[in-house]
Amino acid sequence: MGDDGVPRNIRRSAEKVRTILLDENIDDSIKAASAISILDEISNDPNIPLHTRTQIWNVASQLETIPVR
Repeated sequence: MGDDGVPRNIRRSAEKVRTILLDENIDDSIKAASAISILDEISNDPNIPLHTRTQIWNVASQLETIPVR
């Protein structure tokens, strides 16, 4: 989110994911599903730097380990 080399729309989406994940009023499986959806969408943006795309894939992979209830 603090990398100025990343397009602004990607940084905004990353901030949205962060907000979702920190919301204690939402079930963990719903938070993970919502975050994965957003991350999937931004990882397909053609303007995203390669290193950022790799980071997004890593985070999404970690979120996919959260069990669905």
